Amino acid sequence: MQIRRTKIIATLGPATDSPEMLAAVIEAGADILRINLSHGTHKDQAARAAQVREVAGSLNKEVAILADLRGPKIRIERFVGGSVELQTGDAFTLDASDEPPPGTRSRVGVTYKGLAEDVSVGDLLLFDDGMLTMRVKEVKAKDIICEVEAGGELGDRKGINVQGGGLSLPGIAQHDIEDIPRAAAMGADYLAVSFPRNADDMNEARRRLREVGSEARVVAKIERTEAIRNAGRFMKEGKMDAVKLEGGREVVETVRAIIEAGIPVMGHIGL
Repeated sequence: MQIRRTKIIATLGPATDSPEMLAAVIEAGADILRINLSHGTHKDQAARAAQVREVAGSLNKEVAILADLRGPKIRIERFVGGSVELQTGDAFTLDASDEPPPGTRSRVGVTYKGLAEDVSVGDLLLFDDGMLTMRVKEVKAKDIICEVEAGGELGDRKGINVQGGGLSLPGIAQHDIEDIPRAAAMGADYLAVSFPRNADDMNEARRRLREVGSEARVVAKIERTEAIRNAGRFMKEGKMDAVKLEGGREVVETVRAIIEAGIPVMGHIGL
């Protein structure tokens, strides 16, 4: 009999809130149930974790809970129509002001209000895991004026990265510091750290978990250019138990370092 080594992670949400649907997900083979701390209230998240234990127990199944930290917010805001189609050569402005209007085909707000201070003319910005790119042409106060280099559809809340790194915001945000004890209280078996810069961020997450009495394993979500570029050192010095690849085409070069470190790799398929 062949042993299945690949494990299945399923993300919980409103669609899985009924005990019947959750049971069906577990029966279908889910090994780890992910609770995204970016969505829902703290009460909702705790209720889902409690229901996982109850339903899994009634089925005599063992499943793990993965609490996924929100991480620092490095995303665009929402568009009027949900998305825009951009062509190579188009001018496009990122608005880092405090209250930007809904996005249009020529501009959109960003959640990270320090972006204008962190980028320079000539920087290449990567959106949606590098599927769409823009070159910074000018920075005026909170406006970052760009030219599209690789076009495509840009939708609400897509992530932003800077090729080569350089974003100054920390890998463990204040809301993550507050969420770690909540993840421990819900009995999470894994804690995923979003947008870590380096090994120090991972070690801080582990330390904070241990301080509140949790033995949960920590998962590094490799998304920021700094982590990708320094993958070898990241893997050696970061006390992580698994890695989740989130950087699209950029992360291919990190796979060798992950394998050499003997760290399990997580990925995802959008359905």
